[in-house]
Amino acid sequence: MKTPRVVITGLGAITPLGVTLEGIWNNLLEGRSGVRKITQFDASGLPCQIAGEIPDFNPTDYIDKKEARRLARSSQIALAAAMIAVEDAGLPATMPEPERSAVYFGTGIGGLDVFEDSSRVFHAKGYSRVNPFSLPGTIPNMPAFAIGRQFQCLGPNFTITTACATSTQAIGEACELIRRGAADIVISGGTEAMIRDFAIVGFIAMRALTTSYNDNPEQASRPFDLNREGFVFSEGAGVLVVEELEHARKRGAHIYAEIAGHAASSDGFHIAAPDPEAAGPARAMRWALQDAKLRAEEIDHINAHGTSTVLNDPTETRAIKSVFGDHAYHVPISSTKSMFGHAMGASGALEAIVCTQVIQHGWLPPTINYETPDPECDLDYVPNQARQVEVNATLSNSFGLGGQNACLVIKRYTE
Repeated sequence: MKTPRVVITGLGAITPLGVTLEGIWNNLLEGRSGVRKITQFDASGLPCQIAGEIPDFNPTDYIDKKEARRLARSSQIALAAAMIAVEDAGLPATMPEPERSAVYFGTGIGGLDVFEDSSRVFHAKGYSRVNPFSLPGTIPNMPAFAIGRQFQCLGPNFTITTACATSTQAIGEACELIRRGAADIVISGGTEAMIRDFAIVGFIAMRALTTSYNDNPEQASRPFDLNREGFVFSEGAGVLVVEELEHARKRGAHIYAEIAGHAASSDGFHIAAPDPEAAGPARAMRWALQDAKLRAEEIDHINAHGTSTVLNDPTETRAIKSVFGDHAYHVPISSTKSMFGHAMGASGALEAIVCTQVIQHGWLPPTINYETPDPECDLDYVPNQARQVEVNATLSNSFGLGGQNACLVIKRYTE
């Protein structure tokens, strides 16, 4: 039997650059940054006072007010993005075949806001004032639960938590569910919403965040630039409706692209620092290409993990060179984190959406704020200006704390 092919039929996102595909895409091509001063708490006393916040998100635009109060922000934006994606896929509000529909989703942390707020209520007012929905609201599988319940996906409901590789790995595992014939439709992606003082302070303590651009937030994320100093914390949710090809054809769905391959690997090296030999990321890229049955030379574009940290960017460059050889100098590489910021567990899904748009429109988003070349980062990072290029296959990289690596190969759909 042939392995079922997996295609993308719906896209939805809630991001610092907007909530519509057209708006987000236009902002990316124009090189606009979604990084701004933090408004969700008073960050004026911190070395880092900026983040990629979602502006003006009102959960009741998507969710009943009572239900919204019971959900953490990460679940709210996940459910909103899923609603957009399901509508975009031309699917009804309740899945037509519930037992053949699944949710494979992820988040790096979960409901940090609910945890913090409930903890403060307990310490200030006692246990009797703690909301009974507070503990369930904190756990990482609540976004997947909310999506599954909303659309009556009665197949597997699965949550992946692999730091910054989370949603890339979730999408890959969703493909495997379809490939083995256990589902026809999977709502997949990731979410993150933890712009809170504790999270910011934690990454400051790790020396992972940029601290020099509080007065110029849009210039803060500068992947592959010699003068990068750290990533910019962000929030968002990205959702893809992935579907078995014949199922999508039968219902006349619009097909954005095909997920041709995926892979995941582990560094087995350090809790935070990447393996300087870049062996783990290289393994994930190589395996993803093998799964897609594509040669490195057939990849037309790479959406880099590209965090703007001192260690990640040269390590990723080294991994690309290891896998692509001489072709590494000819394949254009974008880091859209230069504009989104780093949305942690949601970043891979947002970047997978970008990859489908690259294939659809034939334009590469730029890596903005690239001003001074780094001798250790000497590839083509599509600096500062979008570029028109026909793309038939693109590779999306996600690497996370704990040495978690995941990659997707997304290609143009052909009969």
